[in-house]
Amino acid sequence: MAASQDPQAWVGRTESAFDTLDPALVNRIAATLGQAAPTANEALPPLWHWAFFQSPLPASELGADGHPARGGFMPPADGRQRMWAGGVVEFHQPLRVALAAERRTEIEKVEDKTGRTGELRFVTLRHDYHQAGELAVREWQNVVYRAPSPPRTSHPEPVPEAQWSQHVEPDATLLFRYSAVTFNGHRIHYDHVYATEVEGYEGLVVHGPLLATLAMQAFGAANPQAVPVRLTYRGLRPLVLPQAFEVAGRCVAHDRAELWAANDAGMAQQAELIFR
Repeated sequence: MAASQDPQAWVGRTESAFDTLDPALVNRIAATLGQAAPTANEALPPLWHWAFFQSPLPASELGADGHPARGGFMPPADGRQRMWAGGVVEFHQPLRVALAAERRTEIEKVEDKTGRTGELRFVTLRHDYHQAGELAVREWQNVVYRAPSPPRTSHPEPVPEAQWSQHVEPDATLLFRYSAVTFNGHRIHYDHVYATEVEGYEGLVVHGPLLATLAMQAFGAANPQAVPVRLTYRGLRPLVLPQAFEVAGRCVAHDRAELWAANDAGMAQQAELIFR
């Protein structure tokens, strides 16, 4: 199948990854995010599962951007730049620290579109995370491969009035450490020359998953009794160093909240969270 250049040939491909939610890595995630670390058998905080189930590919199997080369598990997208555009996460029950778990992945859709920046290839991945034989988390990730073009630096949509907010001043150390704990080799997050001269960003790029994690963290601090049920999030534009930003939100119903990351140039990521 890998020899085919028809991207639809990748639809339906599956793979499984096994991992133990190692307390040592949990401690590193906690240190990176400035949070207390849960201990063995305690619940892993929302979205920390993104640090696990990573494939330790050798450098020879990586592309020039630091990601796994396309045309393997992921469909080909030669000459295009990769972005994590957004996704949906359903929280069925907590994953627990120090216990073994499995992620089952399927490529559900590959779709080509034309946007304001040119040709786009969208890949939708579904991940099912099981622990002790039961479904804990189900998520859909939307990855987009776009033709090289100047990244958007602002967004016209007004930023809502927040009920809670946390100020974030990102630096290269935070981005490096988050890349390290998530085993993310994408060079836009730690290689300034590559990020600015090859992919055209104004600086090192803050990870989209990090923004979502920080927004969920801010929600949890403001609503400690709430239990997340379903998170839908999407990126609107990149945030780059040294731009400070806010992760904020507001409740719009008794079981629904709007979350976002934004700064003076407007919204960068927005999300809707259903909770109970």
